[in-house]
Amino acid sequence: MSVYVIAEAGVNHNGSEELAFQLVDIAVNSGADAVKFQTFRANKIVNKHASKANYQLASTDINESQYEMLKRLELGYDSHRKLKDYCDSKGIDFLSTAFDEDSLNFLHKELKLKTLKIPSGEITNAPLVLSHALTKSNLIVSTGMATIQDIKNVLGVIAYGYIHSIPARHLSQESFKEAFLSEEGQNILKQKVTILHCTSEYPAPLEQVNLKAMNSINKEFNLPIGYSDHTEGINISIAAVAMGATIIEKHFTLDKSMSGPDHISSSDPVELTNMISAIREVERSLGSRVKEPSSSEILNLEAIRKSLVAETAIKKGDIFSDKNMSIKRPAKGLSPFRYWDIIGKKAYRDFEEGDSIEEQ
Repeated sequence: MSVYVIAEAGVNHNGSEELAFQLVDIAVNSGADAVKFQTFRANKIVNKHASKANYQLASTDINESQYEMLKRLELGYDSHRKLKDYCDSKGIDFLSTAFDEDSLNFLHKELKLKTLKIPSGEITNAPLVLSHALTKSNLIVSTGMATIQDIKNVLGVIAYGYIHSIPARHLSQESFKEAFLSEEGQNILKQKVTILHCTSEYPAPLEQVNLKAMNSINKEFNLPIGYSDHTEGINISIAAVAMGATIIEKHFTLDKSMSGPDHISSSDPVELTNMISAIREVERSLGSRVKEPSSSEILNLEAIRKSLVAETAIKKGDIFSDKNMSIKRPAKGLSPFRYWDIIGKKAYRDFEEGDSIEEQ
């Protein structure tokens, strides 16, 4: 199964429908499997006087509130419809992340997306997570800022939503825990959920990426694992594929120098294309877990390995010794592992110098 590469346009359209279409074209030309946007209404997700995150302050107007920034970066539902149709015509999957209930309903009921993404900042938003699970869609869950317990909690909510069509009037942590631990819950999570490891900083410092956490998450939950990359450059996504990531999500932009919260930590079009090309090469090289000679190696085996040979002429009845027997290429005779079995025994026939020593 190929690695599923999501080109994350996010809000790098800066609120421009025209730029959003250009980003789709870049994603298509790069070879990405999907292009993903973000769907939200600023007044639904942030207080009007909330301050920005540090990384947002570094790349946007410091006098602008988080609400004002997000309001400026909104992309209307009508633009989403057009983008979805355009993606369909171009043969690339359209994805988007919903940050509020109205946006989730729009993506699920109107655009009929079969796969939904729960972003890192929403995994403690249990009501919104439950609404995602109640759609019965496949879910990609990003886990920036999360602990193993946080992931266990969100998977409990998701398992509950998958199992039940209508939630109980009074829900509790125990309800979610029971759903997570149930056989039905575990089975459906394995079928429908992929967890993305992520570091929620933009750009993410390399020493804080902690790619080994992917292995811990996979061992703990036995679910497909992926990586949402906020680092500069493309190397970490490629490394994540080598470590078993089944999904890679990478922000990209038309121009890193543009004003906006995510451009600086995004790949430009050339980097995105190079990253995906490298990922395809890495996944071709991964193979199976079985350690055995490849078909090309088998062709080289005889020429490269060695076997027991007659160092000098040996007459029938002579004793094999380190004086008349040696180890040389090609591997036509007995394996050198048989050296101690043969030495000290009588030759069963005549051998010319250079003859392979074979079993009687």
